[in-house]
Amino acid sequence: MKKFRRVLDGLTTSSPGGTIGSPSCGSAAGTPTAAPTPKEIDIQETLVSENFQLCKTVRHGFPCQPTALAFDPVQRLLAVGSRSGGVRILGRPGVDCFCQHESGAAVLQLQFLINEGALVTACADDTLHLWNLRQRRPAILHSLKFNRERITFCHLPFQSKWLYVGTERGNTHIVNIESFILSGYVIMWNKAIELSTKTHPGPVVHLSDSPKDEGKLLIGFESGTIVQWDLRGKKADFRIYYDEAIHSVSWHHEGKQFMCSHSDGSLTLWNLRNTTKPFQVTFPHGKIQKDARKESCKPILKVEYKTSRSSEPFIVFSGGLSYDKAGRRPTLTIMHGKAITVLEMDYPIVEFMVLCETPYNNEVQEPYAVVVLLEKDLIVVDLTQSNFPVFENPYPMDIHESPVTCTAYFADCPPDIIPILYSIGAKHKKTGYSQKEWPISGGTWTLGSHTYPEIIITGHADGSIKFWDASAITLQMLYKVKTSKVFDKSKPGEDRAAELVEEDPFAVQMVSWCPQSRIFCVVGISAHIILYRFSKYDANTQIVSLQVRLQCEHEDVVSPSESENNPCFSEPGSHSPQHHHQHPASPSSGTPEGLKDSIPCLKVKDRVVRVPPGYQAELVIQLLWVDGEPPQQITSLDINSAYGLLAFGNCNGLAVVDYLQKTILLCMSTLDLYGAADPYQRLTRSPRRNRQSTSGLTELSDNQQSIEMERSKSPTSDHVNGHCTSPTSQPCSVGKPRVPMGPEGPRLTRRGPGRPPFRKAQSAACMEISLPVSHTEESRENSFSRSRSSSVSSIDRDTKEAVTTVQFGESYGRKTDALPTPCLWVGTSLGVVLLIPMSIPTDQEERMDEPVTIGPSGALLMLKGSVLRFGFLDCTGALIQSPYEVWRDHNTPEDPDRPRRRKLVHFSPSSSQDACGEGHLAVVCSERQAKVFLMPSQSCLFVHNITESSFVLRADVVSVCNSVCLACFCANGHVMTLSLPSLRPLMDVNYLPLTDMRIARTFCFTNGGQALYLSSPTEIQRITYSQEMCDNLQEMLGELFTPIETPEAQNRGFLKGFFGGNANTVDREELFGEAAAGKASRSLAQHIPGQAGMEGMKVAASGAVGEIARARIALDERGQRLGELEERTALMMTSAETFSKHAHELMLKCKDKKWYQF
Repeated sequence: MKKFRRVLDGLTTSSPGGTIGSPSCGSAAGTPTAAPTPKEIDIQETLVSENFQLCKTVRHGFPCQPTALAFDPVQRLLAVGSRSGGVRILGRPGVDCFCQHESGAAVLQLQFLINEGALVTACADDTLHLWNLRQRRPAILHSLKFNRERITFCHLPFQSKWLYVGTERGNTHIVNIESFILSGYVIMWNKAIELSTKTHPGPVVHLSDSPKDEGKLLIGFESGTIVQWDLRGKKADFRIYYDEAIHSVSWHHEGKQFMCSHSDGSLTLWNLRNTTKPFQVTFPHGKIQKDARKESCKPILKVEYKTSRSSEPFIVFSGGLSYDKAGRRPTLTIMHGKAITVLEMDYPIVEFMVLCETPYNNEVQEPYAVVVLLEKDLIVVDLTQSNFPVFENPYPMDIHESPVTCTAYFADCPPDIIPILYSIGAKHKKTGYSQKEWPISGGTWTLGSHTYPEIIITGHADGSIKFWDASAITLQMLYKVKTSKVFDKSKPGEDRAAELVEEDPFAVQMVSWCPQSRIFCVVGISAHIILYRFSKYDANTQIVSLQVRLQCEHEDVVSPSESENNPCFSEPGSHSPQHHHQHPASPSSGTPEGLKDSIPCLKVKDRVVRVPPGYQAELVIQLLWVDGEPPQQITSLDINSAYGLLAFGNCNGLAVVDYLQKTILLCMSTLDLYGAADPYQRLTRSPRRNRQSTSGLTELSDNQQSIEMERSKSPTSDHVNGHCTSPTSQPCSVGKPRVPMGPEGPRLTRRGPGRPPFRKAQSAACMEISLPVSHTEESRENSFSRSRSSSVSSIDRDTKEAVTTVQFGESYGRKTDALPTPCLWVGTSLGVVLLIPMSIPTDQEERMDEPVTIGPSGALLMLKGSVLRFGFLDCTGALIQSPYEVWRDHNTPEDPDRPRRRKLVHFSPSSSQDACGEGHLAVVCSERQAKVFLMPSQSCLFVHNITESSFVLRADVVSVCNSVCLACFCANGHVMTLSLPSLRPLMDVNYLPLTDMRIARTFCFTNGGQALYLSSPTEIQRITYSQEMCDNLQEMLGELFTPIETPEAQNRGFLKGFFGGNANTVDREELFGEAAAGKASRSLAQHIPGQAGMEGMKVAASGAVGEIARARIALDERGQRLGELEERTALMMTSAETFSKHAHELMLKCKDKKWYQF
């Protein structure tokens, strides 16, 4: 705990690199002046660096670019490998674990050590890894790197410690799972095939032991050669040479037949009695053509042949469709007896696996489900019902149903909001799922004690919004809103958005949500804002539309003198707002024919519509085209339910809307907001015309500005600033919508039809923001971590100034204010902060009738870099929340005796200031630095330069450990926290050194020391920077391994055993051990031990305990087998004696009989 005292003597605080005088502290030149301030601020800061630690918590969503699949039938765990080297292990809901190979190599194959709590992964860098799953966070125990051969296939028999590894050269190696060392026993390809064969058989594509005899290994080569290798005799029992390439092999459980899938779309069934030719050849989807030839079919990539006691065998395969029909969906075919069912999939099939009741391959399999891994989905099909329904997936695998374009994270939500959203969303759930329980039910998970309501909101390219319950590190979809339903479908020839956005005109750019009032705002890519209110009742409503002309109209010389000559604000109260439910949309005079002017990008439904319970659209605000130029992207948004106001801005200016009265209160350019207090001397612009910005949700275009201009601006400024010209400085009045005006006299220049600012609304996975243009390709790729110098010279080149952030709150708009009033804080891309005080009627009836007066006060604060975030603290250091309105349902029937009234909750800065005097602290963070100001004196108390070599992408004032801090995420991948109000560095971790655009677009902090970002186009990664959360994480995570007794093998009966029906066992240790097979070549593979350090010690300890437990289990099983063998031997002896006795009696009986007496 550290105490900070700051005695203010009327001088402002300065810091290196931040010597630009603040106009708020004196004149525009920055001359400091004395300000009336409290003599002393006494704040006890409780946060220390020991309170912070950064670690990943859980990953949600579908594994991106999946490659492999595995299932443990006893533990009932599913593992999915990906191309980026990740492994997701899934069990019952809540049991969801993500592991990552440090090499990042693609996972080729996965093999569970069934019921052993371990997993083997084979990666594309020819390395085998053994993962220990007996801990909540799996770790690698051993690795084995092959140096001279490439791994193509692996097989681990049930209850065996020897892993068969096939290679690209056609050889088969054997690895001891316990020691992860190669055996000297090798099956060379030239030994497996006949010496007379002239061609190489190709890579090994299949390995499996015979269900009938563990000493027989079936090896499938890509060329079509199949060999059954006798492990004891070290020779081939038989060889099959087939004309078509083999993709997979599957045994019948009796071990007398096996089935192969081939590249020509055929299935061949082979009988071990006669291997010269297939017992049966079928083309499941190949029809006989008129010329008696089979039509050509696609390869069958995998087949599984499973038997059932109560019905015909199941044959499940993927692929094999004919080539005749183009555009057919990928299919999974289920052949059950004579019935053939073809299941069409939405995405290509990566892998599938039939789930069976028994882990033993020599027993009747009894299949009950099929897990199908698609490129972008995971489904499970129920085989126990004739119509083969799918199970309802309990995991959030559909985050990417439409590409994610923005995210928001809310912790400590009101406890009633999640049940309400769930009850509304449950009414719209799909039906037709299997009624049986989800079959992947492994692991254990309990609701931890450190949980609180959390909600994640995702915005998507199709305009949909999804609310997710993120409490207790799980994720479950609650509710979905489709913003596209607000608009009319465009008719052919009238597609106004076609020129603006090619594919996704409704894509969501940002959201603003007030959980207490349940008011929700959505910003779309077509320069529109939709305001939603929540209701538990359906209603008939007409959506109100407001149209705003927030666009540059002249390319005149912009200077402070012009701003003085054309004042934008009248005295407060001189103009009363008018009710304009529909903004005038007539074309302005003088507009050349063919240019779009004063029309929005989308058409709002102008009729009464029936809306279901949930979020119901009340107001749509749209920016208009001006002189053939489309509106610019909206870059900032804030809504306040207590004030009934909504503010937004873009690179042209700021607008404030009264959503209660449905009027536009303010609409003006950023320059006009300054009035005479513009801190910059803006020079005349170059006469060349600049194109509209194509940044934001679109791809990067480098050829629209000179290198010199790009270097002068920061990436964040470019993202919101673009390449537009300066805003107009035409006069406007408070509270009145700006009506399109014709030119007053001859115009100096007129822009032609500009290129639309958005080409395609893309997912956050491929979003790019404008970066400084570099001379080389390499520097362009790495330019994301760079930023410009925040020099004033850049203002001379570009007078455009974007509104980058806005926030409502109770504050002091002027230095002389004695009491806080409603204010709007506005931050710009040039590092300027403006305060706009407002006068809002307090009485409910007056609020609906009387106008809200609003006007800039001239108060200015200065920072380096684009302003990103505001936060407010009282003089004790506690966070001041924005006032809000308590939610009330507007569709509830009115009670005449008890009229509904608005219930407002205010957090005034002066409410807890008895000991500290009046005033509050304002925290302002830009992309380069953070400052803490004392209000109302506007004195700068603390300054911290966050970064010089990079820039801040995201900053938030958050509560952690019953205190507050400033959390920042930089473009160079650093995550840092600063104490408040002293801005003392508490944590700085280089978390993501290779930052990409997707993370930059979706990273967000929330209270409780948590954050999230989109780690891939399909996955959300949640992290924590709180030490307390890291300490409790083990308790919150699910347990992957649970002790389960291995099911006993079926008793096959005496007769089957007597006549050779039992599977022959083999002592693999005797065959593959060092004593018999010798040591493998050291140069062939390199053993790499597992992780070191404390985690490695924990793993080793748990591994040692597991080894002892396994040894004990093995000893018990061996004793049990010996006992079974003894019993079987005694039974055979008894049977033999009985047989001998009966035979002797029969002989005595028939001894004296003649032949004719029989």
